[in-house]
Amino acid sequence: MTRLFKQFWKLRSSNYVNIKFILDTALWTLAAPLAFLLRLEENFGTFLQAAIVYTIVGAVIKAVVIKYYGLHRQSWHKVGVKDLYRIICVVGLTALVSLALASLVNPILRIPRSVPLIDGGLGLLTLSFARLATRLGYEQSALAQSNRPSRRILIIGAGEAGTLIAREMIRHPEAGLRPIGFLDDEPSKRRESYLGLPVLGVIDDLPKIIKVNQIDEVLIAMPSISGAAIRRIIDIARQAKSPYRIIPGVFDILSGHVSLSNIREVRVEDLLRREPVQLNLEEIAAYLQDRVVLVTGACGSIGSEIVRQVLTYKPKHLVLLDRNENAVYLLERELQNSHPQACFSTIIGDVRRRDKLDRIFQAHRPNVVFHAAAYKHVPLMEAHPDEAILNNVGGTRNLLDMALAYNVERLVNISTDKAVNPTSIMGSSKRIAEYLVEQAAEKTGPGQSFVSVRFGNVLDSNGSVVPIFKEQIRRGGPVTVTHPDMTRYFMSIPEATQLVLQAAGLGESKAIYILDMGEPVKIVDLARDMIRLSGFEPEVDIPIQFMGKRPGEKLFEELRAAEPGTTETKYDKILVLHKNGANQQDFVSQLEALMSAGQSGNHVEIRSLIKQMIPSYQPNSEQLEADEEIFRV
Repeated sequence: MTRLFKQFWKLRSSNYVNIKFILDTALWTLAAPLAFLLRLEENFGTFLQAAIVYTIVGAVIKAVVIKYYGLHRQSWHKVGVKDLYRIICVVGLTALVSLALASLVNPILRIPRSVPLIDGGLGLLTLSFARLATRLGYEQSALAQSNRPSRRILIIGAGEAGTLIAREMIRHPEAGLRPIGFLDDEPSKRRESYLGLPVLGVIDDLPKIIKVNQIDEVLIAMPSISGAAIRRIIDIARQAKSPYRIIPGVFDILSGHVSLSNIREVRVEDLLRREPVQLNLEEIAAYLQDRVVLVTGACGSIGSEIVRQVLTYKPKHLVLLDRNENAVYLLERELQNSHPQACFSTIIGDVRRRDKLDRIFQAHRPNVVFHAAAYKHVPLMEAHPDEAILNNVGGTRNLLDMALAYNVERLVNISTDKAVNPTSIMGSSKRIAEYLVEQAAEKTGPGQSFVSVRFGNVLDSNGSVVPIFKEQIRRGGPVTVTHPDMTRYFMSIPEATQLVLQAAGLGESKAIYILDMGEPVKIVDLARDMIRLSGFEPEVDIPIQFMGKRPGEKLFEELRAAEPGTTETKYDKILVLHKNGANQQDFVSQLEALMSAGQSGNHVEIRSLIKQMIPSYQPNSEQLEADEEIFRV
């Protein structure tokens, strides 16, 4: 039987469709004499002439109906509920027409009125059975041909996501995944069955269910649950020594963007020790649609995600500015494939070049600017403070001057939590950039809004600890952590991008927006979670080493300064700081001196001027001594 189905479904020419047309017509036509036989039984011979005429005329009508409605073009081996519904409608309509015709010819040719109805019922059964039998045979054939043995899968969650992915496994046995059943804590789902698969118990029963049912892998199909719940499931699965994976969101599955191949390993974002922040983005479309948008640092982790998100709101033109030639090329290729209809320009350039910025603004006249171009590595900027000043401060000043000169409506400067009571050159440079945005905002007119957005650490962004930990785990360790007590606020790349877009939509010029990210997370706890996610045990399979603080680093970060002025916005989880504390009287002269020190590369002078501009700045003493030694006359 398997070989028969295999040969039959290899047909891919017009004969394939013709064979199905003949089979459909024959099966449905056969239902007519059977209807007479079932209705009349021993009296069948009396109505033989009527049965022959009814069958012949009915065959013609049925052939026309099959051809007109395209029943023969249905895919038998992938038949679904909609296909069966179409058969019901077509056969039912044909049965009613046959009943009407039989009533009209009844004085001439006696046809029992129940025969067309029985004929319709039998036709429905034969057509449906042929398709369902073919699908079953095809699935068995695919399973028999699969070179990989089927893995026995236990699905955690019997909701929409779980049943959708179970259906995919059943329909595609060639994937080598065989669903055994579900676990779900919902009381209403206990002792229920979905797609013929039982709900075997609750999540706490996982170790017992794995052992009794010889489960090869656990699949977490509850995308909307919290990180704490996922950690609980993972801990139970680890105790049972079972591999585990997680599927994407149910809406991604329903939209067709996800299949069995998209079942992924658990990501570190799933283990945020808080609920992910979901921001209201309704205001975004109004200020982005049909507008010219400029993104600086467009190829970085945040910049590139801003670009992708902005494109969904159909801007008139998108200008992407970055100085990384290869990254610009790769982003351009990505957008050409993912958004072929989008209107965008890629520009290789540096925000430190005022003349280049002037030409860009003159050519494109942007309405909205997202400023993501900056140096961000703390230890590197401690060693090269002149570069941090010229890029993070000088580049921001150049961009703000252009934004004012060309009447930009909205500008968002991306800052960092390291700008609060800074101990590093990087954090200080971003604090001064915040001052610059404040001062530029005071010069804006009606309808203009210049703001800053303050981030915590962005998970899995370029240069963050996550890719470093991943590589160290891949090599077998050790995983290096600077200090056992070091903590950081964490946010995901989507959260960071949403905050940027939302900040521009709020329209409150001169403000600094901050995302409430809950409690800070110990870096060592994040390292342990990542090691466990990779299937290892911390300090057993993968060691953790403490390396000591690097220059400019703090044990903990702050999201708001000590001074008052931080309040809530109309959106939950978004805070706003209205006053950042720049010394207006001396700021301009100090800024000029700072830029001059940056141009000359005088590290000692740079740190001294930063201390004057930011009284809370606490420079690293060892770095100060090193600078003084180098620049001692």
